[in-house]
Amino acid sequence: MLGSVDRTSRRESLEAQVASFPAQPGVYLFKDGKGRVLYVGKADVLRDRVRNYFGPSLDVRLVRMVERAERLEYVLTGSISEAFLLEANLIKQHHPRYNIRLKDDKSYPYVKVTLGEPFPRILRTRTLGDKTARYFGPFANAKSVDQSLDLLQKLFPYRTCKLTILADDAGRGRTVPPSALPGGRPCLLYHLKRCTAPCVGNTTASDYRATIDKSVLFLEGRYEALARETRREMQAASDALAFERAAELRDRLQAIERTLDRQEVHAYKGDDFDVLAAAVDEGDAVVQVFRVRDGTVVSRDHFSLEGSEGAAPPDVLSSFMRQHYAIAAAIPPEIVTPVAIPDAESFIAFAQERRSGPVHLLVPQRGKKRHLAELAERNATDALQQERVRWLADRGKTDTALRELADALGLEAAPRRIECYDVSHVQGTNVVSSMVVFEDGRPAKHAYRRFRAKITDRNDDFTNMRDTLRRRFQRSPAEGDGWPLPDLVILDGGKGQLSAGQAALSDAGLLQIPIAALAKEHEELFVPNRGEPIVLPRTSQGLYLVQRIRDEAHRFAVTYHQKVRGKRAIQSVLDDVDGVGPARKRALLRRFGSVRAMREAPVTDLAAVSGVGPALAERIKQAIES
Repeated sequence: MLGSVDRTSRRESLEAQVASFPAQPGVYLFKDGKGRVLYVGKADVLRDRVRNYFGPSLDVRLVRMVERAERLEYVLTGSISEAFLLEANLIKQHHPRYNIRLKDDKSYPYVKVTLGEPFPRILRTRTLGDKTARYFGPFANAKSVDQSLDLLQKLFPYRTCKLTILADDAGRGRTVPPSALPGGRPCLLYHLKRCTAPCVGNTTASDYRATIDKSVLFLEGRYEALARETRREMQAASDALAFERAAELRDRLQAIERTLDRQEVHAYKGDDFDVLAAAVDEGDAVVQVFRVRDGTVVSRDHFSLEGSEGAAPPDVLSSFMRQHYAIAAAIPPEIVTPVAIPDAESFIAFAQERRSGPVHLLVPQRGKKRHLAELAERNATDALQQERVRWLADRGKTDTALRELADALGLEAAPRRIECYDVSHVQGTNVVSSMVVFEDGRPAKHAYRRFRAKITDRNDDFTNMRDTLRRRFQRSPAEGDGWPLPDLVILDGGKGQLSAGQAALSDAGLLQIPIAALAKEHEELFVPNRGEPIVLPRTSQGLYLVQRIRDEAHRFAVTYHQKVRGKRAIQSVLDDVDGVGPARKRALLRRFGSVRAMREAPVTDLAAVSGVGPALAERIKQAIES
């Protein structure tokens, strides 16, 4: 077994594996004896890069990683740019312990402009993928994004609704189908002057698009250009004696100028560039990002990182830049840092391929850009100090909770990854189950999973729990899409759930994984081979932690169950009505939203839905009222 190989033999085994690596670009993964990914890296030449991990000049963090590693794997890529993207995706997927990585990297918000629509919307999103849309971000703080969009909507009113709005022959907006617009009237945003109401034809597609184009300039930080254009329009309106329009434009100009006044403006000759600086202290790290557009600092964000124990600021910057610009909506032509980053040539090649244009890395020695780089460093240090005050307050309690839990359950070490399972149903129908994951005592929501029962609906929590765990542990970490193995499994329930969980672990050959069941009535922990339950003190941090984990699993399961049950309720009623197929069902649900709304609506409203008619409306009414 690999786990019994001593350190020297293990190192020799790894070096032998490296010798077979190809001299091509790709991504490599160090794994431990349980198949968990310890570290992900990318390389121009895989064999040469991985050999460096067995040389004398390696920092302490990576020395520890190599000591724990028992297996090496690699994935070939077509170019170094593909290797950068794959590395970022694998770090997001596996959260390797020894990688410097973004915290909560899957939840960063973007601003999306749906340019593929005749009347585009502007909204906050956390997912990319619409090739017809324009994205801005990622940003570190959702609240600041919402504040910016609130100001933007006051300046340049735009729609946020999900209505399908097309242009008619005259170019004016119209809602399709018209019945989707409640009452045939615009919503409250129109009356608040936050939307121009294209849904009822109050504006043409060309006028609306011109407003969206100005919104895009605002989001790009082109405030000077926007102010010049607004000033010109105001003068033209005044000359045409359109004084109400001129006053509206005056107020808009003043708001834009106030936005400009709030920025720290430097004479950068209209340059576009990002400034990045890192602060590192005792394994915690923060990277400050200034975005400069048209010579103006238009936004500032700081991003927290983890896994930086023993790393220097240049290493933190390098890791951050690879991950950040792999998911960034746009890359500027120049990136300024206070220090040179390692592997700069590979990063430039990646950035230029993503941008489809030149990208320069600059380490200024003097002048205004040097001043801005130093300012970014001071901001990063200040942000790290503020974050550490919060982290240390939370971390102290969390570390205590994990130690108490490990002592109570007799674990060798504090459990880093805890998985908790719960089953939810009503009298054995619509059975679902949840898996929530806590890493280092904190929710790892990217790893949450939910399951629909594959066995027939039955009121048997034990069988459903065993089947859920069987399906979960089929996802072996040795496979490419596998999930990391937990250090502790917690089940919501008592001795019956514990027996079902042990059976599932036995089936998977994973009885070495610690398991416990938390019974809610007396908050008792049941563990294998022990007759009496473990009762943690009522004021124990360990008890608070397992309660929080159990409650989160219950919440996640119940939410999913309600969604499944509601969907099935709607489907079952309409499916039983002769003449209602998938298209008519969609049309009815699009018009009314729920069975309750259909029940309350008059037959004439049902009959007005496309494809329904009076006779079918009567049958639908009888079915939903019976």
